[in-house]
This record gives sequence, C-alpha cells and structure tokens, in this order.
Amino acid sequence: LPATWVEIVLNPFLFFFHPSADDPADQRTCLICGDRATGLHYGIISCEGCKGFFKRSICNKRVYRCSRDKNCEMSRKQRNRCQYCRLLKCLQMGMNRKAIREDGMPGGRNKSIGPVQITEEEIERIMSGQEFKEDAPEHTWGNNGDSDHSSPSNGASEGNQPSPASTLSSNRSVEMNGYTAALRDQYINTSMSTHYQLLPHLFSYAAQSGLLAPQPRSLYPQSHPLVLQLVAAEDLAPLTTPMLIEDGYKVTQVELFALLCRLADELLFRQISWIKKLPFFCELSIEDYTCLLSSTWQELILLSCLTIYSAQIFGDLADVTAKYTPSDDELQGFSEDGMEVMERLIYLFRKFHQLKISNEEYACMKAINFLNQDIRGLSNISQLEQLNKRYWYVCQDYTEYKYPHQPKRFPEIMMCLPEIRCIAGKLVNVPLEQLPLLFKAVLHSCKSSLTSYRTGPSPCVTTSSGN
Repeated sequence: LPATWVEIVLNPFLFFFHPSADDPADQRTCLICGDRATGLHYGIISCEGCKGFFKRSICNKRVYRCSRDKNCEMSRKQRNRCQYCRLLKCLQMGMNRKAIREDGMPGGRNKSIGPVQITEEEIERIMSGQEFKEDAPEHTWGNNGDSDHSSPSNGASEGNQPSPASTLSSNRSVEMNGYTAALRDQYINTSMSTHYQLLPHLFSYAAQSGLLAPQPRSLYPQSHPLVLQLVAAEDLAPLTTPMLIEDGYKVTQVELFALLCRLADELLFRQISWIKKLPFFCELSIEDYTCLLSSTWQELILLSCLTIYSAQIFGDLADVTAKYTPSDDELQGFSEDGMEVMERLIYLFRKFHQLKISNEEYACMKAINFLNQDIRGLSNISQLEQLNKRYWYVCQDYTEYKYPHQPKRFPEIMMCLPEIRCIAGKLVNVPLEQLPLLFKAVLHSCKSSLTSYRTGPSPCVTTSSGN
C-alpha cells in the first residue's frame, strides 16, 4: 500500500506537500541504509535515523545479536530489522564513535573529526561489548541522556535477543522487578515529565523474574482505566468480508487473491478507525499519525489476525484456501522469501496460541508497536516516547497482576513484537502472485496443528475477567 494513499485517507491536503523527487538535496544518500542523507554525521554522510541509532548504540553501550549470517540487508525499509548488522555497517563505513559528545547531548563533540578506519579486532570488541565492560559498573543500566526510540524493538535484534543497557542514574533506587512504583506512576499518570531516566529492559527483567517468587498484588489504580480505554478503541466485532464457499467449488488463484485484497482493505480501515478512537489521539499531529500508520499498517494487521480475528482467519479463511489448488509452476516458483515468511508465521502462530493473549494484552501490544519513534519523518518524538513508555509500563503492570504465576509472560509477549516487525518487513519481498500459495500453506499448517490441541473457541485471544 503506497504511503501517499494512507495520507490521502487521513488528510487529503497532505498529498500536495510531498517534497519533489527532483530536489537536488534529495540526491545525497545515507552510506548506511541508502535513505536521503541530511548531512555529515560522526564523520560520514548519513540520514537522521542512522545518526540517532549510532549515537544511542554507543552511548547506551548496546550489545546486539544477529540470528542470521551477520550480513543482513541494509535499506530504508530493512534497517530496523537487525540492529547488529546496522551497527556493524556504521563502524565499517567509518562512523566515528569518538565524535559523539560524552554528555550524550545533541551535536558532535568535534566537527572536524572525519571518518575512521578501525581494525576488525576493534570492531569485534565493540560489537561484543568487550570495549564497554571496563567502564560499565556491575548490575547497572542507563541511557546517558539519550533515549532509546524503539522499545521494544531497539532492545532486541532480529533474532529477538534483548540487549542490556548500561548505567542507571545514581540518585534512583531500583526494585528487583525493574523499576520503582514512583517511576511506574510517573509514566502511567496522565501528567508526564519531558525526560525519563529509566527504561526497563527485557534482558534484566527476564533474568530477575526467575529469582522472585510470585507475589499476588493489586493492579495499580492508573493502569486499569488506561487498559480499558485501549480495549474500547478496538473493533472486536467479526470481520464482515464474506469467506464462505459452497462445497465442491474450486477456488482459483485470482479469486483467492481478490479475497485477500478485500480482507486487507477491511482490516486497514479498521486500523484507521482505531487510531481515531485512541485515548491519546489529540496529543499527536495528523502528520505523525500518517507516518506511523504508513510504516506499521502491515504489522497492525498481522497482529490482529493472530489474535482477535484468529478464529475467522484460521477457520473460515483457511477453509477457503483449502479449496484452492496451486499449479506445478506456482509450487516450483515459490521463492525463498516466501518460505522464510511461512516458517516465521507458523512459529509465531504457535507462540500466540501457547500464550493465549488476552484482549487487554493485545490492545497494549498494538499501542506499543504503533508508537514506534524510529520511523522517519516524525515531528513530536518526545511525546511519542512518553506514550510508548506509558503503555509499556501499563502492559507490564497488567500482565504481572493478572498472571502472577507466569513471571516470564511479559518479556515473552514483548518479544513477539520484533518478530512481527521482521515478518512484515520480509512480506513485502514476496511477489504478489505468490501470496495465495503462501496463505494456503500457512493456514493449512496452522489449522492442522490447531485441531490437534484445540482448547477453546478462540485459539489465541482470551477475555479476562475482573479488573
């Protein structure tokens, strides 16, 4: 779906304000991802996104992991899929970490510092975190004044490995569960401070959760209304796109593709309606909502299909795809990208089926994924950051309260979001004519596993009782 189409849906006037492709300033490209460069940053020509990513990675002493061959594609669309390979390319292209101000404030430390060439050994010391260990105190986190603009995804690599942060503010105490009640209230309350000092990271959270015996407790009073507001914004009614086929009818590739398009159309308009019902809708500009929706609509649709609409997708739609028989040419021409997306989708389906995500958890996950501050073109990043952290804390608070005997549930839920983003990014590489076969294979495999251990009418989403 073209970004301009989404912009026209949200605000027709935005269509006339796109910069011209003939603008000479747009001809410079980032040496890391190929996006439009904005100048010389830390020694090389790069875009704002890669500049900020490099600064956060160095200041926060990030250690990433790559689940593939450490040679992931770097482009504007793919750069957020693997933080390890993105940082690796920054170093290989000559980004100078010594040009970053030690206080973490905006602006380079020395504008005359140019690109540097460092040895493979030095690069490996940085990528492995060895270089940071000498300076980092034990059992501490922090941000050095520069915020991480994409929790949860910037804290995890393509392989879903969370990364620790580095140092904590010295004048704050931290409870074993990751943050103090006072800090929790700071981001759940409607009045929010401009800056934050603590970001809970899944790495330490998961490690510490196993040490703590589950303690029944009440839900924080601010969390309940915020969760209810998010759930109220959702359209939980069944999809209206007809998906019933009479017995004996053979569905063609064209007919199945047309059905998938109608489904995507309905799901997309439900996301647009959802945005307008969000409790924080008035806190962001229409331009920011346009950027967010243009970049995340595939992820939102995928998340909803795996949760609140899973009964129809893995039931009715699976029945339709079962009546479609691909040709030999279609089977032989199925791409490697399609195979990888299929495997990842099947894995993710089984994970969601195992977790049985509640409506409340789904609503929080969706908001957290939507409020992605790493998206290019956003204007009010600080407000987005605050909103993201608010619902991150709300989701953790609700999950700990509702599932006290599942201490690892929250990190497991959050780890699904980077995988969803990864799949959405790879799905665009699958040729359109292969989508009917992809959906048939995925739905057939998932439905087969579902019928073998079905436990209820809704395989992935549960409606929680009580508060």
